[in-house]
Amino acid sequence: MRAHVVTYGCQMNEYDTHLVESQLVSLGADLVGSIDEADFVLVNTCAVRGKPVDKVRSLLGDLRRQKHERGLVVGMMGCLAQLEEGQQIARKFEVDVLLGPGSLLDIGAALESNGRFWGLHFKDELHDHIPPAPVGKLQAHLTIMRGCDHHCTYCIVPTTRGPQVSRTPQSILKELDGLLAAGVQEVTLLGQNVNAYGIDQGAKRAGIPSFAQLLRMVGQSGIRRVKFTTSHPMNFTEDVALAMAETPAVCEFVHLPVQSGSNAVLRRMAREYTRETYLEHIAQIRRHMPDAVLATDIIVGFPGETEEDFQATLDLYDAVGYDSAYMFIYSARPGTPSYRHFADLPREVKTERLQRLIVRQKEWSQRRNAGKVGTVQEVLLRGDAHESGFLEGHSRGHHPVVVPKAHGADRAGIYSVRIGHATPHMLYGQILGQGGQPLPELPRHAPEAAAVSSPLTMA
Repeated sequence: MRAHVVTYGCQMNEYDTHLVESQLVSLGADLVGSIDEADFVLVNTCAVRGKPVDKVRSLLGDLRRQKHERGLVVGMMGCLAQLEEGQQIARKFEVDVLLGPGSLLDIGAALESNGRFWGLHFKDELHDHIPPAPVGKLQAHLTIMRGCDHHCTYCIVPTTRGPQVSRTPQSILKELDGLLAAGVQEVTLLGQNVNAYGIDQGAKRAGIPSFAQLLRMVGQSGIRRVKFTTSHPMNFTEDVALAMAETPAVCEFVHLPVQSGSNAVLRRMAREYTRETYLEHIAQIRRHMPDAVLATDIIVGFPGETEEDFQATLDLYDAVGYDSAYMFIYSARPGTPSYRHFADLPREVKTERLQRLIVRQKEWSQRRNAGKVGTVQEVLLRGDAHESGFLEGHSRGHHPVVVPKAHGADRAGIYSVRIGHATPHMLYGQILGQGGQPLPELPRHAPEAAAVSSPLTMA
């Protein structure tokens, strides 16, 4: 069998794709690089917003045509597969294999069924399954928990991913050992609500440590850099900030989604915190890590959001001075309380507010990035940028960075880079040679689009 997996959505979906691909290889499948080469195409789906669902519909339409023309086997996995909406889509487009996020280890049974196979149960064995390390990667994701026990009114994740379950630290560290042996130098700890690790009832009964304790354990493993995503402000405690500050391997980067700066909107979202408590968390982070890089998520145009509410979000952005943000207009998702009970705002209102927020974000990102000019940053260069002659990567603070290739520094790795130029979304620099001297000059025409990265987040 020749198999190809198409992935939409967040970092957890990328991790799950690697998990399923490793299962396919163990079953004798040959992973190929395109749909046209494949006998089996599996689509890993996202259901957080409407746009990725539309992309799945379009792709499945094309795959159904190929299915009739050449006998292609089509599968769908991920969050959308767990929902009734996704199952209706699967029926319409004649999907053969349907796997929810909790049934990924059923891929073997699905392929052996010789017919339609739908696996939608949450399997306990998934939580401690350890996929083999990826080949030739300096950067990897590592899932430490699955599911979410919060019930934000706009979010479908508790339905698609189930209740929160924390992996044992033994399982996490065993997987990390494999990543280290494979040459991984940066690991990102993943969870729908990563800093709630260890607080679910099963974890407490099993004596699983807190997230702050786990950060220290992972940071002492020998890994060069540790990051994590994504955090819920309700579960961000000061001991996490302290553990970050006291563990050199843990990067000074915090992604803490606020979603809105208005207490009225936060209540309708059921976010369980106020603007004031959120700012207290920011103060804790700054107290222990004055130079921490802060990122957030913001939903614009949530039902009932007034101009005053939106101004509160702009004011909060100024109060924090975020380095970056992922910003979205509200997307009503079937099955969520806000979809059932709240009237949506006109799209033109949401779009106009988003544009104003983007302007504010660019102002702050330019200001923050300009402060890095002249500094030396530790940069993980992942490989070639889109323009030949350049490498792209990211700093410990998750800033996208582009550098010119140079003799002795023309491949992936962690380098010291002196930043010479900044835009709102990019840092440009030069790799430092022996004695801290810069290697060849960075051409000023280097394209800003060369290394922009916008991973989707989950909370």
